[in-house]
Amino acid sequence: MTAMTTSPDWWRDAVIYQIYPRSFADADGDGIGDLPGVVSRLLHLAELGVDAIWVSPFYVSPQHDGGYDVADYRAVDPVFGTLGDADRLIEAAHAHGLRIIVDLVPNHTSWDHPWFQAALHLGPDSPERACYLFRDGHGPDGAEPPNNWQSVFGGPAWTRVTEPDGRLGAWYLHMYDTSQPDLDWSSPVVRAEFESILRFWLDRGVDGFRVDVAHGLVKAPGLPDWEADPEARTRPPMWDQDGVHEIYRAWRTVLDEYDHHPILVAEAWVEPPERLMRYLRPDEMHQAFNFEFMFTPWDAARLRSSIDRVRTASASVGSVPTWVLSNHDVVRHTTRLVMPPAASHVRGIGPNDPQPDEAHGLRRGRAATLLMLSLPGGAYLYQGEELGLPEHTTLPDETRQDPTFGRTLGQILGRDGCRVPMPWEELAPAYGFSSTSNSWLPQPPAWAHYAADIQQAVDGSTLEMYRRAIALRAAHGMGAGELTWIESPAEGLLAFRNADITVVVNTGTEAVETSDLGAVLLASGPVDVATSGHIALLPADTTVWTT
Repeated sequence: MTAMTTSPDWWRDAVIYQIYPRSFADADGDGIGDLPGVVSRLLHLAELGVDAIWVSPFYVSPQHDGGYDVADYRAVDPVFGTLGDADRLIEAAHAHGLRIIVDLVPNHTSWDHPWFQAALHLGPDSPERACYLFRDGHGPDGAEPPNNWQSVFGGPAWTRVTEPDGRLGAWYLHMYDTSQPDLDWSSPVVRAEFESILRFWLDRGVDGFRVDVAHGLVKAPGLPDWEADPEARTRPPMWDQDGVHEIYRAWRTVLDEYDHHPILVAEAWVEPPERLMRYLRPDEMHQAFNFEFMFTPWDAARLRSSIDRVRTASASVGSVPTWVLSNHDVVRHTTRLVMPPAASHVRGIGPNDPQPDEAHGLRRGRAATLLMLSLPGGAYLYQGEELGLPEHTTLPDETRQDPTFGRTLGQILGRDGCRVPMPWEELAPAYGFSSTSNSWLPQPPAWAHYAADIQQAVDGSTLEMYRRAIALRAAHGMGAGELTWIESPAEGLLAFRNADITVVVNTGTEAVETSDLGAVLLASGPVDVATSGHIALLPADTTVWTT
């Protein structure tokens, strides 16, 4: 197996693979993926060539939001295994040459967390209540919420509690589901607890933390009302407040005590890029997901502009861009890139919506992948994209489990379509995801054609394209390279040089004549190669790497 680098800057050009554990591999046959299942499939990831894995939450949780509602940050939920299984996963990942990043959810806890239960049952004067954002309501008898904030998942962001004496009492803030009360990060108790949680997992050998809702921990003083106004471009009082940076500087001090070079990765939905870069100053976080690039339309000029903006902003703080196309919160990019903009976010796609052209989506998605993996900096992959998986766009309503679906009465379908369990084996029950036919979300029949076993060692398969791209990226130092644009006379063409490789992307609708391209190293789709080994015509929705 590949040995892990000892460099403190290992993350700057790493390819990191996200595992959504309930959908990756199920070892006990109950239809829900688990940590032993992850261990059983680590060879797949080592052979893919990634440098690290990021594992979404596996902590004790009532699972109202897929584990992002944490009741105990130091224990593994029985549905995923045991703490011993987590230790074995860390050890096994390292044995395969893979670093391991775990999810940390500091904006909110589960309502099952002991602190919140004490806050309810011990009343207004309990020290635990001071760990959350409880406020008195407005109007007669406090019957109106403290402000007009709305939950990201739909509906009001406030819920009123019944006090221990039976009276209707204060309200608590939950920017997500009712079951996810927001913590009050002005509390020194909260700050000390999370530094302790960091140490608990670092002492067990994890190599970093992906920080959920990293932009949300601090709210504006007074929790003022807010109305969204795209023209005003004012910062919402619940997001990206300056106080978050003090928290991350303290966390960075904790991480820097450890000699295995762990990292912090921000999930921060922050615009513009210059604002996002504040999270990446040398004494704060190491990486932040590049959501601007993720949602840039498939257009050469707009892609180039996005890439330049992020590169410039990153350089201003001595950091590097982190590129990503898919994750557990958005429509998979093989579907998103051929859908109208309205379908390009967490709203999801259902059987009553216009259905994507699956073949076109795969062709464009593969081209986008080769573009992403050719860019200098770090890169994140989402489980299943190496198989070319599309979004599951025909999930029946009765199978949906995303809290957004329930809170909006089905008006927003939510994220279940990108969370459907992996197809490992074409002919096995549940396509090899489970030892039984159980699967917590139904897998579409078409996914048999995407199974990993039938793509293995098949020239031109999406799996082999990913393996080849990651290997070439490492061999040629593209992650640590320098990007130089090549001006192209053809509209819709994006071309640049990185390290010793030329990358050309045709985002247009027609094939384009090319000249002066070197021999083809890798292509996202079929290309006609002349006897010289060079490309004469580059098809639409195709990316090539040449020397």
